[in-house]
Amino acid sequence: MRRAPWDHPVNTRTHPIQTGFLLTVGVGIALLGYYVLTNVGGLVGWIVTAAFICLGMDPLVRRLETKGLPRAVAAGVVILALALVITAFIMVVVPRMIEQAQQLVARAPELVTEFMNSELFQGLDDRFDIAASVQHTTGAFQERLATDENLLGGMFGSVVSVSGVVINAVTGTLIVMALSLYFLFSLPTIKAWCYRLAPASKRARVKHLGDQMTKGVGNYVMGQACVALLNALVAFILMNVTGVPYATLLVLFVALLAFIPLVGGVLAGILVTLMATLGGWDTAIPYALCYFAYLQLEAYVVSPRIMARAVAVPGAVAVIAVAAGGALWGILGALIAIPTAAAGLLLVREVFVPRQDAR
Repeated sequence: MRRAPWDHPVNTRTHPIQTGFLLTVGVGIALLGYYVLTNVGGLVGWIVTAAFICLGMDPLVRRLETKGLPRAVAAGVVILALALVITAFIMVVVPRMIEQAQQLVARAPELVTEFMNSELFQGLDDRFDIAASVQHTTGAFQERLATDENLLGGMFGSVVSVSGVVINAVTGTLIVMALSLYFLFSLPTIKAWCYRLAPASKRARVKHLGDQMTKGVGNYVMGQACVALLNALVAFILMNVTGVPYATLLVLFVALLAFIPLVGGVLAGILVTLMATLGGWDTAIPYALCYFAYLQLEAYVVSPRIMARAVAVPGAVAVIAVAAGGALWGILGALIAIPTAAAGLLLVREVFVPRQDAR
C-alpha cells in the first residue's frame, strides 16, 4: 500500500524550514494551552468541585439502584433529599448564625478593650511595647487618610474588588450546582465515553480500573462527609454543654474544617477553644479536653469504620498530599488531595507494580 505524503518521516537536514515551522507551531500551541489554563483556573476548579460532589453522591444513587430504581429516579431522590436538607438548614440554622454574628460584631470593641486590659496583654506590652506600636500605626493611618487623595480611591477599588469576589462566588456556586446535577444524572454515559477513548484490546482493563477509582473516590467523599457531620454534631453538643458562646456560628466552621483530613479537626478544636476563652477558662478547658478526646476516638474507631470501603491511603502520603494540595490550590486542593492520592495509589498498585513484577 502506498504511503501518504504526511506519513513519511521528515528529514531535518533536507527540510530545515519545515522542521522549524513545526517546532514553532508546537511551542505556540503549548503557550496557548498554558494561557488558557491560567485564565480559566476558576472554571477548572468549579468542574473539579462538581465532579467530586457528584462522586460523593453516587454511592447513594447506586444504593437506590440496587433497590430497583432507575438511575434518573434514584438521582432525583438523592437530589431532592439534599435540597430539603439545605432548605431546612437555611431556614432553621442560618438566621441563628446571622444573629450570633451580629452579636459578636457588636461586642468586638468590648472584647478588644478587655484584652488590652488583661494581664496577658500588659505583660506583652511591657516586653514588646505593643500599645505604642498600635497607637503609632493608627495615627499614621489617620494622617494618611487626611492627606493622601489616592488612598480613598484605593479603598474604593478594594470595595469594588470585594463585590466582584462575592459575585464570582455566587456565580461559581450556581455553576457547581448545575454541573453536579448534570454529572450525577449522566455519570454512566460520561464514563462509557471515556472508556471508549482507550484501545479496544485494553478497554476492559481500563473500565475495571476506572470503576474502582470512581467507586473508591465516591466512598471516600461520602465517608468524609459523614465523619465531618458527626464531628460537627459532637462539637455542637459539647459547646452547648460547656457553655461556649456563639455555638451555632462556630459549628459551621467546625463542619467546614472537619472536611479537611487529618489537620481539619485539630484546627477546628483550636479555633473553638480560643473562642471558648470568652466564657472563661472553666469553659475552654473542659471543651478542649472533651473535643480532643473525641478526635482520638474518631481517628481510631469512628473513621476506620465509616471509611472501610474507601481507598486506604498511608498516613505519610495523606499528610504530604494535604500539604501539597493546600499549597497548590488552597482549601479546595486540601479537600481533594487525599482522593486524588488514593486514585494515584490505585493506579500504581494495579498497573505499575504488576508491570514491574512481570519484567
